[in-house]
Amino acid sequence: MNYYFNKTINGTFEEVIEKVTQGLKDEGFGILTEIDVKETLKNKLDINFKKYRILGACNPPYAHKALQAEDKIGTMLPCNVIVQEIEAGTIEVAAVNPMASMQAVENEKLNEVANEITAMLENVIEKL
Repeated sequence: MNYYFNKTINGTFEEVIEKVTQGLKDEGFGILTEIDVKETLKNKLDINFKKYRILGACNPPYAHKALQAEDKIGTMLPCNVIVQEIEAGTIEVAAVNPMASMQAVENEKLNEVANEITAMLENVIEKL
């Protein structure tokens, strides 16, 4: 089982960020965090890096269900989605596979939530 699912699409980096954000919103996710890896590496290490952003996506009702099923699951939240520029006009989007993340946790209720979130995130990626 892959720990992520991905898709490469054409467009500008910012256009793809907007598409991904809207796709997540359509599935009930909000963006809790946004990490600009390129900017961070430049500021902290003076390294030039490609455009690369990590979006921390959360679906509150499902996060609540997951936390009720397993109180330490917050260590694996939110669901990360990355957007990276492969080359000008070619952008890859990848999302964590919650089922792969949850393999270490033996909790049937949590597996149900992870299955549903996996389907939702796959749907976001497929629709891009």
